[in-house]
Amino acid sequence: MGCAFLTLSDVSNPMAAVLVVIGLVVGVFIGVLLLRSVVGVSLKNARAEAGRIVEAAQTEARHIGEKAELEAEKKVIERREQVEADLQAVRDELRESERRLIKREDRIEKKQEALTLKEGDLARVSTALGQREAAAKAREQELDDLIRLKKDELLHITQMSEDEAKKMLLEQVEEDCKIEAAQLAQRITEEAEQEAHTRATEITIQAIQRYAGECSSEATVRAVPIPSDDVKGRIIGREGRNIRAFERAAGVDVIVDDTPGVIVVSCFDKVRQTIAAEALQKLVADSRVHPSRIEEIIEQVRAEVNERIIKHGKDAVLEVKLRGVHPKIVEAMGRLAFRTSFGQNVLRHSIEVAFISQIIADQLGLDGRLARRCGFLHDIGKAMDHEMEGGHPKIGMDFAKQHGEKDIVLNAIGGHHADIAATSFYTPIVMAADAVSGARPGARRESMEKYIQRLEQLQDIALGYDGVDEAHAVQAGREVRVMVDAKKVDDAVAHMIAKDIATRVSDEMTFPGEIKVTVLRETRAIELAR
Repeated sequence: MGCAFLTLSDVSNPMAAVLVVIGLVVGVFIGVLLLRSVVGVSLKNARAEAGRIVEAAQTEARHIGEKAELEAEKKVIERREQVEADLQAVRDELRESERRLIKREDRIEKKQEALTLKEGDLARVSTALGQREAAAKAREQELDDLIRLKKDELLHITQMSEDEAKKMLLEQVEEDCKIEAAQLAQRITEEAEQEAHTRATEITIQAIQRYAGECSSEATVRAVPIPSDDVKGRIIGREGRNIRAFERAAGVDVIVDDTPGVIVVSCFDKVRQTIAAEALQKLVADSRVHPSRIEEIIEQVRAEVNERIIKHGKDAVLEVKLRGVHPKIVEAMGRLAFRTSFGQNVLRHSIEVAFISQIIADQLGLDGRLARRCGFLHDIGKAMDHEMEGGHPKIGMDFAKQHGEKDIVLNAIGGHHADIAATSFYTPIVMAADAVSGARPGARRESMEKYIQRLEQLQDIALGYDGVDEAHAVQAGREVRVMVDAKKVDDAVAHMIAKDIATRVSDEMTFPGEIKVTVLRETRAIELAR
């Protein structure tokens, strides 16, 4: 190794070259020895490592085999336990099925014993029934023979034929049946009326207490104040030209008399009356009064009133909380704000009937919202009945049908005065609410002339029945008291007379609220002691 560091100059020397070669050989030998030593150590180490690896692998293989054996034994044990549990469940189920079968067999045996006993009882009963049937037939034959014998005796005694006897008997039975039917009808009617009156009174009182609407009353004439006679003369115009133009444009009657400071507008149509009164007030404040100006102001006021009508209708619909109401129906309901019935504002009356109908329906377990709709629209025909022929129930029903209302609402509108048959519970509810609203104290009024005519008509209807001695209308025409002859009329007939009078009054008369019919039958026993 050291010879490698010799220079070229040293190699050129032969001796030196020999030394170099010797050095190289020695170096190679030493290198081979060192390499063999290193390889031997590495080989020894490799063999030792291989032995350790083999030993570790054998140890791990033994562990894996032992673990596999343990897991296999564990699975075998678990499977055995599962099979034993399944077998136990099957055994339990078999025992339960066996127990049920035994119990069922016991019940079947008991039923068989009971059926055997019943068969014996039925046989005995059948035998007894056969004996009774035979005895009944024999008894029936005896009764037939006896009846035939008695009939022959009666015919012989009375010297009447069989047809005559049958006729007399049937007449007597018919008379007795009439009396019994009248008494039965009286008792049923009294019980039904008592129960219905109690329940209806309770519902009505609750409805009235829960809703109290205001009562308003208007007249068919309206006075417009005039500040001076000069203004009145300007309104009248030369030879009454302005007044005639005003009446023609407004469709009303204007009454100008000697009363100072006032002009009276008369019209049954409240819309035209309102338009005329407001237009007249504007003309009073206007210095230019001539026919063309009058027509202009009336058209202006008419447009304002139409807007007010729609607003009244919308406000009323919002107040009763209705949805899906056609605009034409809203406008028609707004017109009712200018209509009155016996002095009662029809729109306020409709709102009141709507809420009372809802309260009654809620207490009866019905749809309060639908009842409120029926009650609100029941008098809609009054908004146009002066323009169309027929009563307001039919007109209102046709109008509501054209604008998409349901059949229940239509029946309530058309039948709230019993003009048509009621097809739902909501129609009589609206009828009751309408009567409650109209019968409120101060809600309605009528003229003295109509009041007197109604009292006379009440008395005339009551006096038209046989056995009626006197009839008097009392309590401002809310009740008619009828006195009958006790010798000609019994209690059952008295009730029939009261019902007939009430029916005729309902059919032939028009009145606000309701009228009570009371039939009085008095029996007096008079004797003189001497």
